[in-house]
Amino acid sequence: RGGSNSNHNKMSADEQPQGLNGMDLIIDGWFHERGELWPGQAMSLEVEKVLDHHRSKYQDVLVFKSKKYGNVLVLDGVIQVTERDEHAYQEMIAHLPLYAHPDPKKVLVIGGGDGGVLREIARHPGVEEIVICELDADVIDVSKKYLPSLAKGYDDSRVKVHIMDGAKFMDENQSSFDVIITDSSDPIGPAGVLFETPFYKAMHGALREGGIVCTQGECMWLHVDIIKPLMESIRQFYTTAGYAYTTIPTYPSGQIGFIIATKGRGECNKPARKPSDEVQKQLKYYTSELHEASFVLPAFAKRAILGE
Repeated sequence: RGGSNSNHNKMSADEQPQGLNGMDLIIDGWFHERGELWPGQAMSLEVEKVLDHHRSKYQDVLVFKSKKYGNVLVLDGVIQVTERDEHAYQEMIAHLPLYAHPDPKKVLVIGGGDGGVLREIARHPGVEEIVICELDADVIDVSKKYLPSLAKGYDDSRVKVHIMDGAKFMDENQSSFDVIITDSSDPIGPAGVLFETPFYKAMHGALREGGIVCTQGECMWLHVDIIKPLMESIRQFYTTAGYAYTTIPTYPSGQIGFIIATKGRGECNKPARKPSDEVQKQLKYYTSELHEASFVLPAFAKRAILGE
């Protein structure tokens, strides 16, 4: 939820209704996030100052300083990142697959232009290569300017940046990666392709044997109708497919999930490695205990998503 790769651009520029302008969502000094994927509810943040607003090649980009949540990145009217709570998402989407893998060497990030996932991957000294495919260079640019605590992920010498479509890159790099992380937006418009079976097949092809994918998996309070069929379809070709979640105030309903699937490897609900004491002191959310706990779903979600 921090970049674009046919993922954050909810609609292409020519489909975009001219009325969708991030500034229109600021009313009486408050930014209001209203979305068709969470009808009947909204998230509001008090705005201290608008830092940037423009239309990129793909989407409406808004950055503002909020009263309580630090700087906030909004793409096409949807909150992607706030400085106050971003670690709850970035740490979990990165460390769940990485610590479940005994020895990841090559890692691919699709989307994630803000750099937060890169920052977390860089905490793993054994990783030799970190590749990111981000479609919208503007997301990288505004993040480097206004979200330096995330964009410092780009400073690591192992990072290689490709401004291109992730599916195309994976097609050209088969059986190449130990871990693939898709930090995507919501399944509306072009974003929808990242929540369909072909995209999961593309990731499967780009994984090495024993590899793990972890993708933004939407919200159990809102989206079981999207999550359940996707889980069922990917189980047909991944060895295992699990569902975990994190709590984060500024995502719809305060919660977001992760789909974690493997190629020739067992379940990921127990970590194969643990953070060193030095790394654990730097982390704000992830722990080895939380790794296991995040796979334990409430009864309604377990029934709806896993059919149990």
